[in-house]
Amino acid sequence: MEHSLKDALRKAKRRQLLKIIVISIIVVLITLPVLYKIGNYFAAKSSTRLHEQLFLHNEIAEPNIRVDSQVTSNSSMFGGNIVTNRSKNVDGYLIPWSTLTSSYDWLRINIDYNELIPGFYGEGTELYEYDKQTKNKVAIFYHPSIQKYYDGVQNDLEEISQMDDHVAEVAISFDKPYTFQEIQKQMPDNLNIVWLYMTSSIGDESKGPAGMPIYGFNPSDSPKEAYHSFIKSLKEYDKNGNEETIQNFLQSNRNKPFEDVKVLGVMVTGQTKNFKSLENKSFIRGASVGATAQIVPYIKPTK
Repeated sequence: MEHSLKDALRKAKRRQLLKIIVISIIVVLITLPVLYKIGNYFAAKSSTRLHEQLFLHNEIAEPNIRVDSQVTSNSSMFGGNIVTNRSKNVDGYLIPWSTLTSSYDWLRINIDYNELIPGFYGEGTELYEYDKQTKNKVAIFYHPSIQKYYDGVQNDLEEISQMDDHVAEVAISFDKPYTFQEIQKQMPDNLNIVWLYMTSSIGDESKGPAGMPIYGFNPSDSPKEAYHSFIKSLKEYDKNGNEETIQNFLQSNRNKPFEDVKVLGVMVTGQTKNFKSLENKSFIRGASVGATAQIVPYIKPTK
């Protein structure tokens, strides 16, 4: 009798254990697809947000830099990377620029600021900023309200115009803010205006580059429409209102027509010989050369 009772208890335990195992397997089979679907949903949401933020940043804070492609890589239900291939258009010559590898997960997006912030080379009197991957020189803008820069306010126009058979991009900083209409009257027709420098933070630049972003836009064929798009993008990029520079610019230009908005500088591209006409112009505070390329017979410059 006792033996039979023990056998019955053992069988009952085995049946209970088997039942638990079967239920556990069913729960796992149901839960895994649900978790996978939830994980993919949050990862895709972050991926979309990062894509949008990268495009916005390029639109408002990357002078004369174009996005050639932007694709997701190493993606999983937990996150992944977004690779942004970039270049510069210098009067019809495409020049490679650093590739960004940004990351995202369920909760965070991380833009590749390490590559966005230029490197700094300094030895003796040679001081300049450069793109970390391509090693091309970065053109620098000078804010009219910042009096002292670490290497002074440079003007490369004379050196640029002496370069034979080259195209170049040059960041031209004004002695004071001007309207776009005033700028158009001063700029020669044989140079391309590819970016308008609108605002940046005012800080101490005397000991070295602060690495702070500058904001502006490509005026393209319709500067007025491009400006309205720029304002919209600024608001979207800083919708939480955390960037003081952006918020100050939006506040000071609220309800202003484009014709009254002041510009701090321009980036222009063209053949180096065409920069000669800008030498010794009183409205130019500084001129910093960036990417350059030698002219070849099979690629015709834009101007």
